[in-house]
Amino acid sequence: MRILFIGGTGIISSAAAVRAQSLGHEVTLLNRGSSSIRPVPSGVEVVTGDVRDPASVRNAIGDRMFDVVVDFVAFTPEQVQGDIDLFSGRTGQYVFISSASAYAKPVPSLPIRESSPLRNPFWQYSRDKIACEDLLMKAYRDTGFPITIIRPSHTYDRTGLPVTGGWTVIDRMRRGLDVIVPGDGTSLWTLTHTDDFAKAFVGLLGLPSAVGETFQITSDEAMPWNEIYTTLARAAGVDDPSLVHVASETIALAEPEWGPGILGDKAHSVVFDNSKVKAFVPDYVATIPWVAGAAEILRWFDEDESRRVVDARTNEVFDRLVRAARLD
Repeated sequence: MRILFIGGTGIISSAAAVRAQSLGHEVTLLNRGSSSIRPVPSGVEVVTGDVRDPASVRNAIGDRMFDVVVDFVAFTPEQVQGDIDLFSGRTGQYVFISSASAYAKPVPSLPIRESSPLRNPFWQYSRDKIACEDLLMKAYRDTGFPITIIRPSHTYDRTGLPVTGGWTVIDRMRRGLDVIVPGDGTSLWTLTHTDDFAKAFVGLLGLPSAVGETFQITSDEAMPWNEIYTTLARAAGVDDPSLVHVASETIALAEPEWGPGILGDKAHSVVFDNSKVKAFVPDYVATIPWVAGAAEILRWFDEDESRRVVDARTNEVFDRLVRAARLD
């Protein structure tokens, strides 16, 4: 197939590009520049353009047609409408990357399915994704614009730590300092390695039966946050990390930038039913457990000192929260 990825160097898109190219598809990436963290795989075409500038896109791809167009960097209805205007009549499938954070919070019931309600009063990012989905479904119903909607949950690769505070958390663990864990650490969270995600994702590309459908793609490994943190600690060489549990609402007040992502997503248990995507992509199995993923992450960070950035602001917030928790 001829596949256009808008983006292509992010956590999800880079693995999908590798997967698609390895299966023999002709992959083109449209973005504004290269990434040194996730280099473009050999054999993948790169064209330079800004998808927010229609003239720039037309200049980059001309009048080319694509079997599949995937936009990894669309976040608002205005951006999605721009894609509809650009690619109507030029692709057999348009794939939009939504988010599992769009599911109703608090979560009304588990497991979460594609039919679960969408509503997130805490996070504007999630509300924008819902509005994008609504616009795309209307375009599909009204004009036949060939959409497929994907809802990833927490997908990671070796370059990112899936905990609030990033590398500062690992640095604190290694120095024997307290680390803040939202809530009581027992709520369940699902982590998916990007290479596993790519297996199911690329399997849906060009699939006629996937047009007009919505899919969530995650692993089947749901773990308490305490286990996520202790697995990271062991990968970092720390056997007994000091975890201090603080209410999510308290953390959100202490650091407003963290609030929407915690209250609108991570504070709630999430367990996903992947039976739908497995029915469409029968060979999809997530095979990379979190213990292997955590080890991969720590190896990557430890390979280069410049990657191990400790944030003074994060340390200050953690210290303040720990002091308050000790007084309670």
